[in-house]
Amino acid sequence: MKIQGPGKKIRIYIGEADRWRGQALFNAIVMRARQEGLAGASVFRGIEGFGAHSRIHTTSILQLSEDLPILVEIVDTAERVDAFLPLLDEMVTEGLITVEPCEIVKYSPGAPKGGA
Repeated sequence: MKIQGPGKKIRIYIGEADRWRGQALFNAIVMRARQEGLAGASVFRGIEGFGAHSRIHTTSILQLSEDLPILVEIVDTAERVDAFLPLLDEMVTEGLITVEPCEIVKYSPGAPKGGA
């Protein structure tokens, strides 16, 4: 599938320790996005941040946190993103989700692994 043109980007700000049904929330979101056929998802670990509770989470050796900030980004067509949002609402009980329009310049996956 090749996607170019207008799309939407979801950004999900959560904590590394956040869980959903026994697994890391960021991992559950990526697996669900894949299951739902979205174009792709990326997970980024922050080195410092704070959220609604104003507690600083940091990689500083003096204040080592086990709950670093996590950002999950998903980009796809507006229709696919809009269909995925209710699933995120169920999964993310504490965090921040933003959606913004974007222009997809190039998305063209290579040949499937294993030949063909």
